[in-house]
Amino acid sequence: METVKKMTLFGLVWPIMIELFLQFMIGTADTLMVSRISDDAVAVVGISNQFFQAVIMLFVLISSGAGIVISQKLGAGKEEEARKVASMAFTLTLGLGVVVSLLLFFGVDLFVYLLHVPDSLHEMTRQYIRIVGSGTIVMAAVLTLSTIIRSTGNTKGTMLVAVGMNIIHIIGNYVFIFGALGLPKWGLFGVSLSTVGSRMIALIVLFYIFRKTFSTLIRWKDLRVFHRGLLKEVAKVGLPMAVSSASWTLSQVVLFSMVATMGAEQLTARTYLNTMESFSFLAGWSFAMAVQIQVAHLFGAGQMEKAYRSLYKALFWGEVVVVANTLLLFLLGKHIVGAFTENNEIITIVVGVMAMNLILQPLKMWNMPLNNALNAVGDTKFVMYVSIGIMWIIAVGGTYVFGLKFGWLLHGVYVAMIFDEAIRGFLVQRRWMARKKLPKAVVTSGAMSAPF
Repeated sequence: METVKKMTLFGLVWPIMIELFLQFMIGTADTLMVSRISDDAVAVVGISNQFFQAVIMLFVLISSGAGIVISQKLGAGKEEEARKVASMAFTLTLGLGVVVSLLLFFGVDLFVYLLHVPDSLHEMTRQYIRIVGSGTIVMAAVLTLSTIIRSTGNTKGTMLVAVGMNIIHIIGNYVFIFGALGLPKWGLFGVSLSTVGSRMIALIVLFYIFRKTFSTLIRWKDLRVFHRGLLKEVAKVGLPMAVSSASWTLSQVVLFSMVATMGAEQLTARTYLNTMESFSFLAGWSFAMAVQIQVAHLFGAGQMEKAYRSLYKALFWGEVVVVANTLLLFLLGKHIVGAFTENNEIITIVVGVMAMNLILQPLKMWNMPLNNALNAVGDTKFVMYVSIGIMWIIAVGGTYVFGLKFGWLLHGVYVAMIFDEAIRGFLVQRRWMARKKLPKAVVTSGAMSAPF
């Protein structure tokens, strides 16, 4: 049980929090640098990144499912099985990554059309998606390896790699955007090259850590081994999680597409808001990520009551941080967005929507650790059903009604998202408090304690 004792909430949280905060700061600098190209370039990166988030959700079935099963196995003292799951997850990611990369490279025109990108942004979006999309295999492998390593409790390693990757990306942006070191000014083309290149370097380092993650070194021959039973465990946990994540991310792509029909200013404002809102919940999200690892370990060890209580500790501290960050963002929002653009129409839109985040962001924080805790104990189907039903009916449907039909534009989008988060939060809270759902296949080496 020594592994479980090491899985303290704050011991897991602080490296994740530092990683996310530095990623945010570097991501903000990234957006600021891209804005020096043009506001159109910012809009292209914004809608393209939403699309890439939807694409990467195809790999959540592997990475998230494997991460939870690994944590459960380690909590139960079954390290060899955890090691086999990790090896299979990486191999499957590479195989699927090749297929998706080729699809994005050769089918870029179809995806630009489906995203309803304004005509003036077509060529820039096409170029960016083709280059970054062809590197999906690298992006997916980084995601999977990071999840595997983090699920063993090594949050410090992934933190350092992520920080290094983003610093390299920013340096690459500077070189390619401003033509440093005698290189030509490649603009958005250079940004896409910098993105793929920094991820490639991160992949190499993560693979080195991955091989030494368990007490027995992972060898090349291990990547060819498949265990049908363990694969079923991963799929049982990961499939509903993948559908949930894909549903959320795809809904965001649809929302961005609807915002794109509202005009370039509304789309650019939404992109800036996305960047700024990250500051509101990134620390809170670190608590949600940490509690998933902790609950899965405790669940694997059969410590159900302790797992139940740990969720509320993460929820409390996450809300404290999110409320404080959102209030700070509200007070300084006008000055922050002014650093990105001088377009008064965009600034007016952003400032007008900012107050709504005082409601939206705490509601998001309510959902995140609850969803992660339910996933950690295997109640992934319930989270999936709630995600699919409420997100599409309330968030997407509400955006169409309030944003487009009523003409509230971006304000309507935020009204719909507030209702979406509130309803989902209420449903998952009831589910957690009921304690009536336990997976049939419990990963534990001994008898279970009291019902969860």
